[in-house]
Amino acid sequence: MGSLPYLRAGSGPSFVLVHGYLGGAEQWRREIDHFSDRYDVIAPNLPGFGAAADRQGCDTVVGMAEAVYGLLDELAVEEFILLGHSMGGMVVQEMARMRPQSVSRLILYGTGPLGLMPDRFEPIATSRERLLNDGVKATIARIGATWFKRGAEAGGFPLVTGIGAQAGRQAAEAALSAMAAWDGRAALKRLTMPTLVVWGDADRSYRWPQVETLWTSLPDVRLSVIPGAAHAAHLEKPSLFHLLIEDFLCETAPEEQSQYC
Repeated sequence: MGSLPYLRAGSGPSFVLVHGYLGGAEQWRREIDHFSDRYDVIAPNLPGFGAAADRQGCDTVVGMAEAVYGLLDELAVEEFILLGHSMGGMVVQEMARMRPQSVSRLILYGTGPLGLMPDRFEPIATSRERLLNDGVKATIARIGATWFKRGAEAGGFPLVTGIGAQAGRQAAEAALSAMAAWDGRAALKRLTMPTLVVWGDADRSYRWPQVETLWTSLPDVRLSVIPGAAHAAHLEKPSLFHLLIEDFLCETAPEEQSQYC
């Protein structure tokens, strides 16, 4: 079926954005607009989600990582900054483990190293059962409300529910199984590239112990906590989200990329 559908804009060092569960490339429109004056921003749709809803979903996190690499290989993108949100944070941890030489800097946003997500607002098994009973559209409306401090009243809620409703049911089910089976903790010490961990202090999906494990286990790590934001901090507080990322990218920029700061 060819490469994954994606959004791309700008020029400069490549900056790859990977969405999470029931997400899609369209959720990154603000980030694409903001960073494309300095970076070649690439936002793929994972198989079965967003504009790739016609694809077979992956039943492993490794499979999702391989799908993104398949796209980047087709685009001849060999080195890049890598950001992953939520389930996408698991995907980018796998990508960094698989090809550490390709990932110049890593941003782990609203994510953790354990796919079962201890202390999540509900267990993965409950999400799977309710998905089977209620379908994708009702599931994204229910789960998406937990991603914002203001719930369904948040300004970003219609965006995430609109994107999430596009997902294929098979992909939605497979991704829950993929997350439940994934454990990236053993690989953390080997992810030696400069890494930023970004977390909203009201995140109900990934609680502090998950974030703390990233912060204390990664060799070259910085932690940024966004106050008053939940799981979709990039939609709740976009200016602060962008500022934190810019600060990290400039702090860790190789000399030849200092012009982009």
